[in-house]
Amino acid sequence: MLTWDDYNQEDSVAATAAPEPAVVAAAAAAQEVVTAPEPAASQPASAEPSPEAMQAAEAVIANMDASAGVKELEMGASRVSVDEKAMINCRADLNQLVPFKYDWAWQKYLDGCANHWMPQEINMTADVATWKSSDGLSEDERRIVMRSLGYFSTADSLVANNLVLGIYRLVTNPECRQYLLRQAFEEAIHTHAYQYCIESLGMDEGEVFNMYREVPSVAKKAAWSISHTHELSDPNFSTGTIEADQQLLRNLIGFYGVTEGIFFYCGFTQILSMGRRNKMTGVAEQFQYILRDESMHLNFGIDVINQIKLENPHLWTEKFKEEVSQMILEGTALEIEYARDTMPRGVLGMNAAMMEEYLHFIANRRLTQLGLSEQFPGAQNPFPWMSEIMDLRKEKNFFETRVIEYQTGGALSWD
Repeated sequence: MLTWDDYNQEDSVAATAAPEPAVVAAAAAAQEVVTAPEPAASQPASAEPSPEAMQAAEAVIANMDASAGVKELEMGASRVSVDEKAMINCRADLNQLVPFKYDWAWQKYLDGCANHWMPQEINMTADVATWKSSDGLSEDERRIVMRSLGYFSTADSLVANNLVLGIYRLVTNPECRQYLLRQAFEEAIHTHAYQYCIESLGMDEGEVFNMYREVPSVAKKAAWSISHTHELSDPNFSTGTIEADQQLLRNLIGFYGVTEGIFFYCGFTQILSMGRRNKMTGVAEQFQYILRDESMHLNFGIDVINQIKLENPHLWTEKFKEEVSQMILEGTALEIEYARDTMPRGVLGMNAAMMEEYLHFIANRRLTQLGLSEQFPGAQNPFPWMSEIMDLRKEKNFFETRVIEYQTGGALSWD
């Protein structure tokens, strides 16, 4: 049975050395200030600490300035230059955001902020009525809604864990980290959105949130993601060797290229197709916002991967390229299996065979984005309306569009 124990944070805090005596003295002085006894009721209260506490604090400061030093800040070190920055294994000061080396990363952060939305902005009244009506949806349509919410509600939690526990630590560039902070918040919004939909519709929360343990087509995708990204959340994993750097690259491709780049697209297409038919429009609108966010995440991740390749060409061997291509093929096969499970019959103007063609098209797109050869020659997009919502072929220059094109929640049109 799958567990999320790999993401236990209890072991993630590194052991620290014993504090300097000066630090202990400072803490004691601060504690005296904080815990000084309250004045008697008959005496006027004073906001000032005792003279002894002030003298102790001043002594610690003088001692630090004279002898203890501030080791982590490297007093007197030269200023960081652009050339010193790197995507991984960087020795430059991570606290210095500028000068930017990767302007594209900062622009993605700004675009993500301009794209802000919240789940409560979307009216779910019509969805609740449709879901509760005996003839509002067919059984196949209900299956799609349940499976989509079941997979995504836990998948985005996995994504958030990888971001917070691993990718942020291992990517050593401050402007990229700035975007990762934005992405982590967006993953929290997505998890919130799924919970909001599940609660609004009155679904069995235990059933939905445990599908990754109980439904084979969902469990296999979750298991693949965990097995191909688990180093990201391992507090003992570090880069700096060829083997470790390749492992990080492998995990990033599993994370961005497959989990976010392939595993999300069957569910997105199904729910958005439902919205086009004026069914479950609130859920569909939330999925459209999520798809827009995920397209940004994917685009950022591909750029990070390619930048690592550019700065570390020795990692991108022929053998490694073959392995990456195989990862894309495995992810595609699992998503096709999921499509067959969720669409045993034709529904919403699509069927499993059409979805297979679409996923071949998506896989080719991921491969070419990574500089690899297509594995499904001639694959076409059978759902051109998906391109109208978020043209996948436009992902390369998605951020060249004007920020004014983004809309706040509740403003999307399904025309």
